[in-house]
Amino acid sequence: MAIERIRKRDGHLEAFDAEKIARAIQGSMRELGREDPARAAALAQRVLGFLEAGTVRTPSVEQVQDLVERVLVEEKDPDLAKAYILHRFRHAAVRDAKSAMGVHDDLKLSLNAIRVLEKRYLRKNEQGQIAETPAEMFRRVANAVAAADEAHEGKESVQRSAERFYSRMSSLEFLPNSPTLMNAGSSLGQLSACFVLPVEDSMDGIFSALRDMAFIHQSGGGTGFSFSRLRPSGDVVRSTGGVASGPISFIEVFDKATDVIKQGGRRRGANMAILSIDHADAIPFILCKTRTGFLQNFNISVAVTDAFMEAVRVGGDHLFINPRSGAVVERRPARDVFEIICTAAWQCGDPGLVFIDEINRANPLVDVARIEATNPCGEQPLLPFESCNLGSLNLTKFIAGDRFDTARLGEAIDDAVHFLDNVIDVNQYPIPEIAAATRASRKIGLGVMGFADALYRMNVAYDSEEALRRGEELMAFIARRGREASAQLAARRGPFPLYERSRWKAEGIGPLRNATVTTVAPTGTIGLIASVSSGIEPVFALRYWRTMAEGATLFETHPEFQRRAEALGVDIEALFAECAREGSIRPCAQLPEELRRVFVVARDIAPEWHVKMQAAFQRHSDNGVSKTINLPRTATVEDVRRAYLLAWELHCKGITVYREGSKDSEVLRAGAPMARREEPPRINGDSCDPNDAGGCRRCPG
Repeated sequence: MAIERIRKRDGHLEAFDAEKIARAIQGSMRELGREDPARAAALAQRVLGFLEAGTVRTPSVEQVQDLVERVLVEEKDPDLAKAYILHRFRHAAVRDAKSAMGVHDDLKLSLNAIRVLEKRYLRKNEQGQIAETPAEMFRRVANAVAAADEAHEGKESVQRSAERFYSRMSSLEFLPNSPTLMNAGSSLGQLSACFVLPVEDSMDGIFSALRDMAFIHQSGGGTGFSFSRLRPSGDVVRSTGGVASGPISFIEVFDKATDVIKQGGRRRGANMAILSIDHADAIPFILCKTRTGFLQNFNISVAVTDAFMEAVRVGGDHLFINPRSGAVVERRPARDVFEIICTAAWQCGDPGLVFIDEINRANPLVDVARIEATNPCGEQPLLPFESCNLGSLNLTKFIAGDRFDTARLGEAIDDAVHFLDNVIDVNQYPIPEIAAATRASRKIGLGVMGFADALYRMNVAYDSEEALRRGEELMAFIARRGREASAQLAARRGPFPLYERSRWKAEGIGPLRNATVTTVAPTGTIGLIASVSSGIEPVFALRYWRTMAEGATLFETHPEFQRRAEALGVDIEALFAECAREGSIRPCAQLPEELRRVFVVARDIAPEWHVKMQAAFQRHSDNGVSKTINLPRTATVEDVRRAYLLAWELHCKGITVYREGSKDSEVLRAGAPMARREEPPRINGDSCDPNDAGGCRRCPG
């Protein structure tokens, strides 16, 4: 008697798929470090034989699973039977947890993914109850984005594109940035993640930017600003006869406004403040976040020029200039200024550096305008009022043996570029200026996530020449295929409107549909949905707690390490209790050297390897690369200095460092509680200003 349908746990019927039995058995084998598809298929056939010999024409999921257990027990393979039973037990517990959250998980996502979706992404009804499943969320997004096809390829293409987009997202092969997942198909409809707003040196200019920031944050986007045009503190204001308060005071206003605007009720706004190294207030800006709790809604970066970095290298002086008058107000040794930057970054993680000349050498629209600012994480340099739509490929889905499957990856790149280009058309922009600037350049940013997980799977250590080679070759392929896909869209839909004024036209490249195609974004939240490591970052720890913005704490152990370790008979709990409390196995001498070599985590990796990896991806990214140079708590200011210089020498577009334990509140926390922080060194900045209310901004603490 052939089995045609199966009864799911919620009572509905669906077509019976015998392949799922084999995949479930193979999954349990994989947990034991075995790969034997033929045996899994043979065992699945035995289960199918019992089903067809029985009297139940439409078995339930539980009845099928009971038969799998029976076959595995009869097989006299106690390890495999135990693995399957434990797998079934774990999944039952996860289902119960998802049910308690009110989520029907029709895609079998991880519990952490469901927690994130429930908090931020899934639609809720007027009573605050979850009103869509994960599959329905992806369907909503796919349908909304595919609608752009009608204007270009006709109505018949919309459904085809919607199915392809849905398949890529529901399989977690590709995910767009968070605002697209949140807002596509909704009345809000704002889908961009990144915006740069100009800040002009007038009250009208400053508060117009503040108003625009509020609209963007409400819709789920983040904002970047250059405050370099503002006159310095103490400068004359001719219209009133008073003195200017300077850029830092206005950044505080933007920070306070961000505090009271919660993005669509789901996430708090993020900002980047950039100030030129030439600005007269550069030193107070460099030091401003060494004050505990100051500008909590801002990352800050200094826009450094090649001239400044060359002066640091050879020992020259640096001039500080009033941007209003162009007058030189101070001269200092560049190395002294650089020392202040590096010490502040050692102490609190800010400021980062933006290599502004490198950014504009790669600016495809440099004849239109120079770039002065980036998005909040620094990976997206943008012209004033531009926005960018980001998406990331999940590299763990494109592995064949110990290599990337470029054939399958190429097809996914084509779909992702198509998707992101469509987003520009269906997007509902917060203000007209952003709509005009974005449509003029049609910038998109396709990147990756899960790179560190992929290296684990391919048995390659992150801090190795082999990893650098693979990373660079991978990004070169994505850039080449992505640009080809953009050119194909341009042939059907026309190039971006500013193409004739772009360097692509001057260099004989294109026509292209998009002024930029590639970006490596941080992917923190969408990485959680896909259950992979963020962007190109190394794995933070093999076991850690993640603190979410809403206060929830998510506990994670890396599944690939667990699989490999258990296959070797390692007692995972004893291991972490004994020698891996900080999430690293490097100190665990009892483990095989191969395991310790491959399963490196962020704290194991020397700073120069972090920078080299960023540079490897940057060489083939149109925009920037989000990458934090993780430093152990024992790192010195000299370590920061070397990392910053190396990033400039390797032509990165920016750099951010973070020394573990240098902030009281941390998003990621490894196995053991954080140790008490050592006393930070003092910074030799300007003397204290007695008129600086609320604590001196020029000294730490």
